[in-house]
Amino acid sequence: MGLDLTFLDWDILRKFVLGGLWFSLQLTLVATLGGILFGTLLALMRLSGKPVLMLPATFYVNGMRSVPLVMVILWFFLLIPFMIGRPIGAELSAFITFIAFEAAYFSEIMRAGIQSIPRGQVFAGQALGMSYGQNMRLVVLPQAFRNMLPVLLTQTIILFQDTSLVYAIGAYDLLKGFTTAGKIYGRPEEAYLLAAVVYFVICFGLSWFVKKLQARIAIIR
Repeated sequence: MGLDLTFLDWDILRKFVLGGLWFSLQLTLVATLGGILFGTLLALMRLSGKPVLMLPATFYVNGMRSVPLVMVILWFFLLIPFMIGRPIGAELSAFITFIAFEAAYFSEIMRAGIQSIPRGQVFAGQALGMSYGQNMRLVVLPQAFRNMLPVLLTQTIILFQDTSLVYAIGAYDLLKGFTTAGKIYGRPEEAYLLAAVVYFVICFGLSWFVKKLQARIAIIR
């Protein structure tokens, strides 16, 4: 029996796929914002020069980056309900897991961005009487974000692809939507193929945007 890609009409998309796509986009956005926020804090801790801050931050970042994401997803999904004594649901568990996991990767990106700022600008801020926090907030971090924006967006694209791993805990993401439709209508091969096309179109479009942005930032420099 040959492939029949026409089985997926608007009604099936609306019923099964769009909800999964919306969750995948939500998870990507929340994990990106939360990951950048906590990742920046971790980067500042590692660059603080104080062992009491450096050691736990380094342990956390290296530990998270050394474990496959799917294992972290399973750990959080099983461990958090055990710790609080009640289930929290696959979707909420996915949000918590991705923020915690991506913070480690965004931390390394931000650390590299902060270290890319010439030390002379830091010294100039100190000469103006700025505290460490003011110097970071007003001088270093704005430039670091601009320098690292293409890399941050590239990591976000990878994050969107990784959202498909929440199948391990039964969360209803984009891939789950296609899988459900394929099973109900007896077209699993076509469903997986169409899912791959959707992931490709979204990620290729975002990659093209990042390339254009990188070229614009290079011109500004």
